[in-house]
Amino acid sequence: MTSESTRSQSANTPFSMEDFAKALEKHDYEFTKGQVVRGTVFEYTSDGVYVDIGGKSAGFVPLKEIALRHLEDSELAEILPLQTEQEFLIIREQDADGQILLSYRQLLLKAAWEEMAEVQANGESVQMYVTGSNKGGVMGEVKGLRAFIPRSHLVEKENLDALQGQSLTATCLEVDEQRNKLVLSQRNAMRATAMQALQTNSVVEGRVVSIKPYGVFVDLGSVTGLLHIKQISGSRIGSLEDWFSLGQSIKVAIAEIDEFKNRISLSTKAFESHPGELLEKWDEVMANAEERFEAAQEERRKEKEATPQPPASGEEE
Repeated sequence: MTSESTRSQSANTPFSMEDFAKALEKHDYEFTKGQVVRGTVFEYTSDGVYVDIGGKSAGFVPLKEIALRHLEDSELAEILPLQTEQEFLIIREQDADGQILLSYRQLLLKAAWEEMAEVQANGESVQMYVTGSNKGGVMGEVKGLRAFIPRSHLVEKENLDALQGQSLTATCLEVDEQRNKLVLSQRNAMRATAMQALQTNSVVEGRVVSIKPYGVFVDLGSVTGLLHIKQISGSRIGSLEDWFSLGQSIKVAIAEIDEFKNRISLSTKAFESHPGELLEKWDEVMANAEERFEAAQEERRKEKEATPQPPASGEEE
């Protein structure tokens, strides 16, 4: 037999499973628990999914390790389509049959926690779907993670059962992946939204909700600002109770909004054309607060324009 015929005969011989096994033995496949591997989904079963990860035996993903929540049959092909390559986490090394157990859910879980940590760092808000309640607050789901909003951080604090099935806008109070703890605040989210809607150097109307020795707290609608005693009038003011009462309607100028410190500073002194005018003519000043504030702003702009500016760095005087 010639070498030509030998090569031809060898080329026509089918590649058997035994040959495949021998070929695999030439490769050093080391799969360990906790390792992330890439594999191709190639078969569905009633219990899970088989994945080709390049070993002697295919990896297997149980149904409970595919999605973050209960998986419907129709969703399997959407999450892990056949003949697509994905990353999986090894959650159990090879058993006696060479089977490796994989998880897709664990990687989704890690990505979800990382996303929530970023949301918290950026001060962003998320939507929590409410699934239940207890005396302490409401439970729900965010990005597939279980979350909780304490009663004290809810806008509706009484009928918690009525919130079930609703989506609440909330910000993060605590994101702890190690303890599987995600605590949110609807109240802080509402406050952040209200603060973003306000503008400095504008006049708004509010309601007195608290009187302290150092100033008055004014409700501006989902957010409260402080009218400090030094910002009430240009003249010294005595007892605040002589001028303010709970529930009293009052116009204030927004002097400063500090989102980082969660603080809004207010002023009524800005309405005065001379120190003490508010105390002399309270009703009149309040009635014309907007016009007075705009006039004061214009006056300050004119003064600034008339003031000589220092030369820029590097310019000759």
